[in-house]
Amino acid sequence: MKISLCNEVVRELDFAGQCALAAALGYDGLEIAPFTLSDQPQRLAPVRRAQLRRTAEDHGIAISGLHYLLLAPEGLSITSRDQGVRARTVDVMRRLIELAADLGGSILVHGSPAQRTIEHGSARETALAFARDCFAAVAADAEQAGVIYCIEPLAPSQTPLINTVEEAALMVEAIGSPAVRTMVDACAAGNAESLPVEALIERWLPSGHLAHVHLNDPNRRGPGEGNLRFGPILAALVQQGYQGRCAVEPFVYEPDGPSCAARAIGYLRGVQETLAGA
Repeated sequence: MKISLCNEVVRELDFAGQCALAAALGYDGLEIAPFTLSDQPQRLAPVRRAQLRRTAEDHGIAISGLHYLLLAPEGLSITSRDQGVRARTVDVMRRLIELAADLGGSILVHGSPAQRTIEHGSARETALAFARDCFAAVAADAEQAGVIYCIEPLAPSQTPLINTVEEAALMVEAIGSPAVRTMVDACAAGNAESLPVEALIERWLPSGHLAHVHLNDPNRRGPGEGNLRFGPILAALVQQGYQGRCAVEPFVYEPDGPSCAARAIGYLRGVQETLAGA
C-alpha cells in the first residue's frame, strides 16, 4: 500500500526540499495542497507544472494528487447564494483538475470546509443542492482528465455540510459519474461517524464509493499520536483489496512538521510489517 504525505505538513521547505524529505523518510509520494504552490494555483504556468512534476520524479516519488482545493484563491464557495461566486468556484475546480493531471496526480480531495458553509438565511437543502450542482459540473472534466474527484466528509465542528460517508455517497450516487466518488478521513470519521473507521471501510469500499483514505487521529495529530488504532484500519484496507493510496494528514505539528511526518510514516510502516508477518 502506497502512502503519501500531505505537503502542507512540511511547507516551510521549498518543493525540492519537501520531495527530498518525503523520499528520505520512506513516503511514496506527496499529496499537494494547492495553496502551498501559489495564491493563484489554478493559474500555474505550464513550465512550472512540468518543473514540479520533474522535481518529484527526480527524487523518486510521485505527486499523487491534490487536496484542500479551495483555500486559494480567496472568495470561493460551492454553497454561496451568489451564482457568480459559484461559477467562479467551478472554474477554479476545473482548472485544478487540469493541474492535478498535469502534475501526474490521480486524486483530488474536496474538503475545504470554509468554502461549503451554509450561509445565514439559507436552508440546508438549498446549500446541498448548490454543492451537488458544483460537483456535477466538473464530473465530465474529471472523467476526461482521468482523475477521481473525491467529496470528503468532514466533522460537524468543521462544516455543517456533508459530515458522513453515507451523506457523501448519496451525493455521489445522485451525480452518477465514475469520476466523482468519496473517501474516508480518519480524523473526521472519528469525530462524526457512528461506526469505527475500519467498519466504514468494510461497508463502503465494496460498493465502489470510496477512492481514497486520509490517515490522521481524531485528536488532529498524526497516526500513532493518539488513541486511534491504525492496525485494524490498514487490515481492513488489505482485506478489501484496496488498490488506492493513503495520505498522512495531521493538523497539529509538534515539535514541527518534519518530525511529525517522520513519526507517522515510521508508525505506519511498522503496522504494515506487523500485518505482513501475521
